[in-house]
Parts: sequence; structure tokens; C-alpha cells
Amino acid sequence: MTTPPKGDPSSYFPSIEKKYGRPVQEWIDLINASPLTKHMELVGWLKAEHGLGHGHANALVAHTLAGRK
Repeated sequence: MTTPPKGDPSSYFPSIEKKYGRPVQEWIDLINASPLTKHMELVGWLKAEHGLGHGHANALVAHTLAGRK
């Protein structure tokens, strides 16, 4: 597996999976199922409801929303 470029949100994925014990795709699916649509709303929701740290939540949301475009 190649290492994503620095600054790429997916560079956080291995540590997210290790820390929270869930595959990244589960987090992406949760974000996509949420009625929230704004970046910071989704980040706040992941932090408040699922206990993610800001950087991890931000990386997941950035990656997920970029995939919607």
C-alpha cells in the first residue's frame, strides 16, 4: 500500500481504525446516512455523538464530502 501524500485526509485512516476499532467505511457510511450536510456540523456530530477527536472527524468528513462532488 502506498502512503497518501501529506495533507491528504486519508493519511489519518490507519490511526482512525486503530483508535476507534471500526473500519473507515463504517464512518463514511454514517456520515452519508446523516441528515447533516455542512462540514462543521458533521465534524461536531462525530465528536459529540461518537467521541472522535477533531482531527479524525475532520479528515473523515473532508474525505467523504470530497467524494460527493
